[in-house]
Amino acid sequence: MMAEDTDRPITVLLVEDDPGDVLMTREAFEEYKMRNTLHVVSDGVEALAYLRREGEFADAVMPDLILLDLNLPRRDGRQVLAEIKNDPELCRIPVVVLTTSQAEEDVLRSYQLHANAYVAKPVDFERFISVVKQIDDFFVSVVRLPSRR
Repeated sequence: MMAEDTDRPITVLLVEDDPGDVLMTREAFEEYKMRNTLHVVSDGVEALAYLRREGEFADAVMPDLILLDLNLPRRDGRQVLAEIKNDPELCRIPVVVLTTSQAEEDVLRSYQLHANAYVAKPVDFERFISVVKQIDDFFVSVVRLPSRR
């Protein structure tokens, strides 16, 4: 591994329709001085348009990591996950399902659709921020991500 590739800032796409969770995620990035760039879309249709660089997202930076809620308007997270993992251009991007659902069928289905991790959102603000920081630390400091195309 080349030295300049370690600890490089990454681009994170947050797919989340709850403004409170978006705000908490942004605050986690700011509070921990994460150098990573956070882009946010609020539903599954926007997520796929962003990833395919369609319409208003024509100049979008391809994310290194996707944080995906399951319960989204217009196209739910399970459908988005399936499309990402079935697309030869997108399937290499790690997807962390970050959702309030603790239902066993959602966990199982997410892994069947090739999610890289499944994380239940804590309702407590401090725990939520801690979880976002741990996800960030893991994907920036521990995991080697593929180069962007």
